[in-house]
Amino acid sequence: MFKFLASLPQLPIPSEAALIFSALLVSLTAAAIALIRNRRVEDPSGEDGGDLGAVFENPRALMPHILELRTRMIHAVVAVVVGTMAAIALADPVLAFLAGPIGGFENLQVIRVTEPVSVWFRVSLVVGIILASPYIIAQIWIFVMSGLKSSERRIFYLLFPAALFLFLTGVAFAYYAMLPVTVPFLTSFLNFAARPTLEDYVKFVTTVLLWVGVSFELPLVVFGLAKMKIVNARMLAQNWRIAIVVIAVLAAFITPTPDPINMGIVAAPLLVLYILSIILALFA
Repeated sequence: MFKFLASLPQLPIPSEAALIFSALLVSLTAAAIALIRNRRVEDPSGEDGGDLGAVFENPRALMPHILELRTRMIHAVVAVVVGTMAAIALADPVLAFLAGPIGGFENLQVIRVTEPVSVWFRVSLVVGIILASPYIIAQIWIFVMSGLKSSERRIFYLLFPAALFLFLTGVAFAYYAMLPVTVPFLTSFLNFAARPTLEDYVKFVTTVLLWVGVSFELPLVVFGLAKMKIVNARMLAQNWRIAIVVIAVLAAFITPTPDPINMGIVAAPLLVLYILSIILALFA
């Protein structure tokens, strides 16, 4: 059995990324177990779903909801603590992973005595929150799903994995496609061999990864707006010129460089996602 596993081809990803994805998989498994254990929730108002607004008409009926909220908040805080403790062991691999686009730590410098420690703790906390985020979202969902209809609950179970997939796709796109072009351009601009500090570089990379990942959620945002009857597929298709302008502005905001090449790298997938949004609006 072990010989068979050893003969399998290795995944073309760094070991640091494999550790991060493994920890995230554990968090997703814990979130899935919590959702499965709490999947049977009775509608407080019958088959059509509950009305949380009616609870405020009876203050006594609000107390069970407050106790349930406290329980979910405690579970979420514990998840953040556990995620941060796990992230402490992953802080060094994560920092090495983030330093990849610039060529490693040898191309960075430290100018303050406490800078390495502060960056290490910041990365541990941020990674801990990210690792705990699936479980936190599951706890929030468990609290609010008792006031939703059955059809609305099914939509969540479809959108949650899609949102996670799109965010991770955006982060992977920024790391493997955008940063390898952006970082060399910035550090060699005007023939100056820039050597950024560790703190500035980590802030820069994490900001780019975050906003590109968030921008990839565009199809789900449009799907939600279409479900609320705010937009529709025909409206999106007819206003494609405005969409191009908005995407260009968004790409300029996300891209930290003034050149059109990096803007195009960000704008191209956003245009594809906009087309996907029109298709999802048809289904909505």
